[in-house]
Amino acid sequence: MEKTLGLKRVPLFFAKIVFFLYGFMWTLKRRSAESLKDVYQLFYLDFLRLRERDVEIVRFDDEVLVTRCKNPCPILNLSLSLNVDTKISCKMVSEPVCKYVLRRLNPRLVFERNYNHIRPYSESCEETIYWRNRVC
Repeated sequence: MEKTLGLKRVPLFFAKIVFFLYGFMWTLKRRSAESLKDVYQLFYLDFLRLRERDVEIVRFDDEVLVTRCKNPCPILNLSLSLNVDTKISCKMVSEPVCKYVLRRLNPRLVFERNYNHIRPYSESCEETIYWRNRVC
């Protein structure tokens, strides 16, 4: 899969480094998520800096948060300019950083991106965050 990207891997690699550095710097200030409401506020609004109008909440309860985001996305823009499938670039650039930040907020959080519902193939990008081994 990565061999077919050739030189396109270079800007994707730099994008991953920049996003990871941002995530690392953001997590230097201790924050914690004890609820999915905290996750929504800290992860989507504070870390990703999304506007509430760009985040559609599909499911939101004590156990699961499912969102569909329509925000202006630098990874989407980079992917389109490089002619790289977002199913590859988002898995390579965005997903590891998102998982890292969420683990720092609470190690029990699980992040999954629905690659069957991702831009530019869909009108938004769908993500699910839930608790691993939630104690009720």
